[in-house]
Order: sequence, then structure tokens, then C-alpha cells
Amino acid sequence: MSRTTDDNRRRSPRLHHEVTVAYRSAGRFLTDWATDISRGGLFINTRNPLALGTVVKLIIQLPGAEFPIDLSGRVTRVVDLDERGSTPPGMAVEFLDLDAERRARLEELVERLRRDLGDV
Repeated sequence: MSRTTDDNRRRSPRLHHEVTVAYRSAGRFLTDWATDISRGGLFINTRNPLALGTVVKLIIQLPGAEFPIDLSGRVTRVVDLDERGSTPPGMAVEFLDLDAERRARLEELVERLRRDLGDV
């Protein structure tokens, strides 16, 4: 079952590649895999997604990037584990605080990886 906020439309190209993401919310610090990333957000694979609307601090280490990107996000969609296992469980997180420098850095890395990995 998928739950979403009202404004959850894809607005930019996505990179379909596993990247490590660490996130913190309400005193919990977790590490999982993000499998879908764009300049506007990412999807984190997890069997224990946070509630819709939860604000999280994120640290994303993209391949080839010298330093991780740190930013904030809000959970906009939750996908529960289904009995068939056909849809990976997790949560979509929309980035909240991308200044021009971090947005440009993220866009550049996502586009470079999409080209390098043939994910265009």
C-alpha cells in the first residue's frame, strides 16, 4: 500500500542507482539505500519508513563525489511492504533546503551518473 501527500509528482529526471544515505529524525540515526534520486528528492528502501510529513536530516554520498551532501527533507510518500514483495517498501523524501550551490552540485552529479551508467 502506498500513501502520499497531495503534491507528489515527479518533476525532474531520476537516477536509478543504489547510493548510501544516512538520515536522522527524532533522535534516531539510520543508514539505508536510496534507489531513486533526483534534484528534488530520493526514494529510500526501508522496511520501517517514517510517517508522512516527517522532517529528516540526510547525508548522501554519491559515487565520484569528493564530499557527501547534507540537507533536510520531508517524507512525501510511504510504500508499505506488500505480501507479494512486488513493490519495494520505503519512503520518498523531498529535499527542503537546497541552496543554489548544493542544488547545482546535486544536479551535476546526478546527470553525470545518469550518462555514465546509461540511465538516460
